[in-house]
Amino acid sequence: MVYRRLYYLLGERAAAEDLTQEVFLKLYHQPPRDNSNLGGWLLRVAANLAYNYLRGEERRRRREEGQFREETGVIPLEEAVMRSQEARLVHQCLAKLPPRDRICLLLKNAGHSYAEIAAVVKVDKNSVGTILARARRHFADLYKELEGRDDHVPGRGSSSGLS
Repeated sequence: MVYRRLYYLLGERAAAEDLTQEVFLKLYHQPPRDNSNLGGWLLRVAANLAYNYLRGEERRRRREEGQFREETGVIPLEEAVMRSQEARLVHQCLAKLPPRDRICLLLKNAGHSYAEIAAVVKVDKNSVGTILARARRHFADLYKELEGRDDHVPGRGSSSGLS
């Protein structure tokens, strides 16, 4: 009964067999408090394990797909177009920012510390956080303005990558 349910949910014989064993291990190690509906408990545990397995497989598939894309350099056309449009908007926004704000955002996005940024733009280290916060707001406003004006892909937020 447990195996049939798992096989129905997963469609894979080996995975159903493995999870059937896990169900009965759970029964052995952590039996239910109330044994009156043991069959229902076993099927519920089986279903939960199957759902966890399917979620894990989906994450693994996405991770491997992303790794394959990185290794081969192949990305879907739609994604390439969206990246290109987003990059163009980011460059336009950066070009409209005052030089100090632009430099601070770029350095922070590249992973530099506040002390390093302060040394480059010649300000006190304690001022860098405020400068970055204002620059981010200004950048976000410019991005929204340009995004609204441009023919952009519907449903895309202003995830510019600079935060």
